[in-house]
Amino acid sequence: MGKLATALLLFIFAAGTPTAATAQESKEKTRMAEELYNTGYLLTMLGRYHEAIQLYEKSIAIIPTAEAHTFLGWTYSHMGDYKRAIEEAEKAIRIDPGFGNPYNDIGVYLIEQGKEDEAIPYLEKAMRAKRYCCYQFAHFNLGRIYLKKKMFEKARQEFEKALEIDPNYLPAHEGLAILKALGFRES
Repeated sequence: MGKLATALLLFIFAAGTPTAATAQESKEKTRMAEELYNTGYLLTMLGRYHEAIQLYEKSIAIIPTAEAHTFLGWTYSHMGDYKRAIEEAEKAIRIDPGFGNPYNDIGVYLIEQGKEDEAIPYLEKAMRAKRYCCYQFAHFNLGRIYLKKKMFEKARQEFEKALEIDPNYLPAHEGLAILKALGFRES
């Protein structure tokens, strides 16, 4: 092989291989994006929604992640903007279909709009998601739907599934207390 061909192959190989510097840059970008969306999350918890939105958008500009889109949608939901909240959750799902949070969140946003039947498939997807910290949320939310529909046995089952996952999950205990107050007894 001639010197020109060898030089060309070396150039092509080097251009296609990430260097330690680009790997470090990638790690730094990831760290910055995570810091931004984590700080945005805290600002949302404090009710500082507009500031949180700015941080989520900066995070997404660095690296679009399912987390940043999910938390951005969650912030919009706190502002009552369910349309934008759902749009952001859908973006999160496109980025990472195995992330359970946006499925549950869409389910909640639909429940809040009185669209319980539309919410059910999203909650079921959250329950099957590979990456989700809080499966009890989806079970509880499905239980809420069944309670509203007066499907008391199904509601009880979902509240109990939530408690199997997290025995201290207060909303599921409250759901069971509501069933008891309504006079529902297991069949």
